[in-house]
Amino acid sequence: MTASPPPPFRDPELPLDQRVDDLLSRLTIGERIALLHQFTPAVERLGIAPFRTGQEALHGVAWMGPATVFPQAVGLGATWNDDLVRRVGEAVGAETRAMRARDDRVGLNLWAPTVNLLRHPLWGRNEEGYSEDPRLTSAIAVAYTRGLRGDHPDHWRTAPVLKHWLAHNNETRRDTSSASVRPRVLHEYDLRAFRAAVEAGGVAGVMPAYNLVNGRPNHLSPYLREHLRTWTDRELLVCSDAGAPSNLVDSEKYFDTHEEATAAALIAGVDSFTDHGTDASIITGRIQRALEQGLLTENDIDTAVRRHLSVRFRLGEFDPGQGPYADPATHAFDTPGHRALAQETAEQAVVLLKNDGLLPLPEGTRIAVVGLLADECKTDWYSGTLIHRSTPLDGLRERFGADRVTFTEGADRVRLKCAAGWLQVPSDGAEGGHVQDAEIALDPALLTGRTDLAPLTCGPEPTEFALVDWGCGTWTLRAPGGRYLSVADDGFVRASADQPGGWVVQETFTLVGHGDGYLIEHKGTGGYVSVAADGVKVAEEREVFTVEFLERGEDAVARAAAEADAVIVVAGNDPHINGRETQDRTTLALPPHQERLWRAARAANPRTALALVSAYPYAVADAHAQLPALLWAAHGGQAAGTALARVLAGDVSPAGRLPQTWYAADTDLPGLLDYDVIGSRQTYLYFDGTPLYPFGHGLGYSSFAYEDLVAAREGELLRVAFTVTNTGPRAADEVAQLYTRAPREAAAALALPHRQLAAHRRVHLAAGAARRLEFQLPLSELAFWDVRHDRWAVPPGAYEVLAGASSSDIRLATTVDIEGDAIAARPVRGSGLAATGYDEQNGTEIVDRARTSGDAVRAVDGGAGELLFRDCDFGDGVCGVSVETAGAGAVDLISGSTATTVTVPETGGVYDYALGTSGFTVSGVRDLRVRLRGPLRLARLAFTATAQQKSQQKAQQKETA
Repeated sequence: MTASPPPPFRDPELPLDQRVDDLLSRLTIGERIALLHQFTPAVERLGIAPFRTGQEALHGVAWMGPATVFPQAVGLGATWNDDLVRRVGEAVGAETRAMRARDDRVGLNLWAPTVNLLRHPLWGRNEEGYSEDPRLTSAIAVAYTRGLRGDHPDHWRTAPVLKHWLAHNNETRRDTSSASVRPRVLHEYDLRAFRAAVEAGGVAGVMPAYNLVNGRPNHLSPYLREHLRTWTDRELLVCSDAGAPSNLVDSEKYFDTHEEATAAALIAGVDSFTDHGTDASIITGRIQRALEQGLLTENDIDTAVRRHLSVRFRLGEFDPGQGPYADPATHAFDTPGHRALAQETAEQAVVLLKNDGLLPLPEGTRIAVVGLLADECKTDWYSGTLIHRSTPLDGLRERFGADRVTFTEGADRVRLKCAAGWLQVPSDGAEGGHVQDAEIALDPALLTGRTDLAPLTCGPEPTEFALVDWGCGTWTLRAPGGRYLSVADDGFVRASADQPGGWVVQETFTLVGHGDGYLIEHKGTGGYVSVAADGVKVAEEREVFTVEFLERGEDAVARAAAEADAVIVVAGNDPHINGRETQDRTTLALPPHQERLWRAARAANPRTALALVSAYPYAVADAHAQLPALLWAAHGGQAAGTALARVLAGDVSPAGRLPQTWYAADTDLPGLLDYDVIGSRQTYLYFDGTPLYPFGHGLGYSSFAYEDLVAAREGELLRVAFTVTNTGPRAADEVAQLYTRAPREAAAALALPHRQLAAHRRVHLAAGAARRLEFQLPLSELAFWDVRHDRWAVPPGAYEVLAGASSSDIRLATTVDIEGDAIAARPVRGSGLAATGYDEQNGTEIVDRARTSGDAVRAVDGGAGELLFRDCDFGDGVCGVSVETAGAGAVDLISGSTATTVTVPETGGVYDYALGTSGFTVSGVRDLRVRLRGPLRLARLAFTATAQQKSQQKAQQKETA
């Protein structure tokens, strides 16, 4: 008997679209709907396996057990090294495949990288992004996704999904807050970060963010259709963030029913719904009911299913042998090469902020390494489990010898007493084995505290605890055995946690002053530490404790520092405390405890360096002024300590560069929810002050000369070249940075950036060696979004081309004359004005004109606000104005000495628009101010020509006819 030939969808010789269509045609409507949830079931009759969208892999495979852990994403950005990051992506992709080969729960649809721009340094998830600059972010994202994807023309090693679409930089009210994003910021800033990676071909899709943009949830974003899907001819899979589809009704109140919300999200472009964990029935039930209610069509469902299947075909799932990347020969896991790459990446990510000759440390130096992070190798929410671990202490002892390195943590040593006695860890409360259930241990959100240990008690014998103040009212307490005090589900307090962590951190407390003592509030539950007959627990009852300080951390640090030749203070953050997913920071300041430590070290020994290991910038102006050396590195993964030690020793000349501005003080920052980088003068592009450390800053142990800059236009390209020479005594890397600046008159008139990164190149040069660097810049990269005419435009004039070592350390400059596009006045008489096309605003925000598309502007909180439109061309004159508004209030128009008011009666709902008119006689080119009063939304303004002009227009039309 002859075997039946395989169906067309399993024939790798057929075109992809034909294979997708064949498989789609074989699926029932129920089977197709089932493919729209994150956890898709098997279709056994067709031999189709289950599939899961979403495998975290931000800087290594996360949540699935041991894996190679690379530096945090912001650390990858600090390398400014595209080739290196591509190799990191290749390693992560290879480990993903290797791990999947032994555990099919490991997914191949990777939710990485995060390309949200690091607009505001207080964002809790700063560690996840690459840079505040869209071009640097794009370059690093292109490199990482190319590595993850692989270089096969048709098959993909993994399928990366970019996070989080769009304009998402706040954890505060992240599911209900709206980012007001004006057209220029949208086009020039936020979209730019996504576009290059999509166009480069290594991206399988995007994930919408939790927040709203211009009043509309990102999971309904019209930009998915209007922009994202126009950047490539490939199908892109849009995966919702966890729980976000339900938020459309539950927290955002955007729709009344989940059927309406789910249908709207699907039509907007969401193809895979991550909601209700592994229980797909809730989402599939909503889709089925939406279909029955006529809110969806089968074609809508098929469109999303086609995108889902397209990814699986590219991953090789339906090929014989499941494609080339299923071959074990292409897999690699924890190889010597991956370990070396982790170390190389950590070394390249170290940024030397200041050095007055203290570094590098000579051989034989007696070193005191002190600080809360001196013997830590911290992981974050999106880290894998460490296979290897190197702390700064480990690295320095290995490099300089254990006999030359002393260590002092600097925690306060305390005892705590209440009416029932001293707080103590019982002898049977510090040991014991504990194994998490294998199914839930891979999801850190499901990990639970230990209950196999005895809880704390109170009695006559005190336990000495290590108390650390992490700032912002957050403390940790650690028992002598090294475990942190933690609260399990049963409410008891135990010395049970190896590190603070979890979706809700159970290891942090607040000491609340109360009379002569303290109440100890547990931050995870809001309860208070109290004493019960069966042990210490958290409850509503409040126990007053006195804190006896046996030794202050700064005293121990001072002793160690005084006995050393040099001191390295390692300070920074724990990625699970005060700045993480769900929690923004409130200040740039280093926590007071760590301030005390570096000040004590410096007082005892002026040869003190501050090494900041953190997920975000700090304002450390005093440290900069008083210490001879400062460094910064993101949490560097498994080789962090070795890398830092090699930099301190001079085995590696540091060449990391800051991927974002380090501001001098909190007063330099706008509000966290102010997304208008132009109007609020954010990032190096617009900041008018003097930063502590500028974007692109970083020093090394060698010196470099920049020479012979030439720039010339060739067609639609700008060709630039210059020479970099290592004039120092040792081989080192240099990161050459190329910036452009618009013609000064245009820059001032149009509020264009002070300068913007155009290209960069990290090069390694031997002492005395030189290299000619050449760049080709598309002229389109000089463009800005012209809101006057809704287009990209390159203003004419002399453009400055700047080469240097940072955004403020410019070594060479030249100019190139570009004819460009004349920036004409706004043709308001014929085209009117979109309310969002303003040049400046005060007291307003952009909101949704309708649920599906369109924008309008309203005064914040229904008060008063103003829009400024510059250079409006009213021609020979207009005699009236009409405003398209919803709500009630008034619109004032002022142009020079001419003013009018349009009173707007209540129109009904926020989406019920009506036209209001008024006389308004003005002519020529002039600025227009529009003031909004009351709870109304303004969508557009239109102007009425005079009767004479209308007659002239009719006459012209007759002549033309």
